Amino acid sequence: MSKELFITTDLQKEWMDKIKGLESQFRGSAEKTDRLAVFPRENIQSLVDIGYTTLTLPKQYGGGGITVTDMVLLQETIASFDGATALSIGWHQGAVGDIYENKLWEPDHLVSFSKEILNGALVNRAASEAQTGSPTRGGRPTTTAVKKDGHWAINGQKNFTSMSPVLTHFLVSAWVEELGGNGFFLISRDSEGLSIKETWNMLGMRGTESHDLILENVKVNEDDFVEFSKGPRGDKLNGWLLHIPACYLGIAQAARDYAVKFAVEHKPNSIQGSISELPNVQSHIGQIDLELMQARHFLYSVAAAYDDITRRKSMKQELGAAKHVVTNAAIRIVDRSMRLVGAKSLELTNPLQRYYRDVRAGLHNPPMDDMVISKLAKVAIEEIRND
Repeated sequence: MSKELFITTDLQKEWMDKIKGLESQFRGSAEKTDRLAVFPRENIQSLVDIGYTTLTLPKQYGGGGITVTDMVLLQETIASFDGATALSIGWHQGAVGDIYENKLWEPDHLVSFSKEILNGALVNRAASEAQTGSPTRGGRPTTTAVKKDGHWAINGQKNFTSMSPVLTHFLVSAWVEELGGNGFFLISRDSEGLSIKETWNMLGMRGTESHDLILENVKVNEDDFVEFSKGPRGDKLNGWLLHIPACYLGIAQAARDYAVKFAVEHKPNSIQGSISELPNVQSHIGQIDLELMQARHFLYSVAAAYDDITRRKSMKQELGAAKHVVTNAAIRIVDRSMRLVGAKSLELTNPLQRYYRDVRAGLHNPPMDDMVISKLAKVAIEEIRND
């Protein structure tokens, strides 16, 4: 089961070749990244160097202007090499795609920041807080922004700030009392009062170094108050978040490939030939490929619908459903791959145990499973009531 069916344009072929050129580097560093919980700086820099981080910037700003489908294809491929690298860079790719597609900032600011991106800037949203949980649930940030002497003073603490070791800019959510809503402020890494508290010590996605961001009276210019909203961000249609399920689908593909290769090569003396010839092993492989096929077709179908402006208008809960379906399928695929390989899959030197830990992190990326199922039910009920 491969992605070849979904490579349909010259741009996709070109960038798949570029990404595959980094395969040995990414695979070679993945074990160390996980074992030591260190950020894959060299991998991210390689992606910057080849221009990958400018791809979701529209062509009018000098970027690649890729679609969500393009992003999903490339992110899935990177994740099959190293999940931590893919999830980390995915937050930048998704943030840039969303900001520029929806023109979330003033025109001058879009132009000025596009130049930063073209020069290698890396950005991620810093919205999660221990007190409020996922920002998609609509919790009010405890981080505050107060107007003082012609600038904004930001105070607070954010967690799950993925890619924190190399981010050049942080899009920080803060409660603006005088406006009665939630604002986003673009803050440079070198701002006085901004620091990183190294709190990341997780079972999965260890290399993302998603540490806490500390903000102590950080001064922000009025121009860098870039977004404002009185409603929860989770209600907004954002196809660029499909980088999340793309990541876990890539990890599932890696687990599948390892398990099938193991089955073909493993030849215990209790049987003739390899275990790949055993009916129960073939059943495992067949179920893995079927689940992988279902998840991939669902994800790419949703991405294509989002890319089509006329079809996008009819989308309701497909984006959340795609994340839910793919992430849970990835968990089952990795689990079944480990059952096929057996006890050796639990060895710390075996990549399957890393895949197993990494895919479970997807359950806690937005949107959460309970929100997806609840919204699907509410939409169905509302449709019948309005019929």
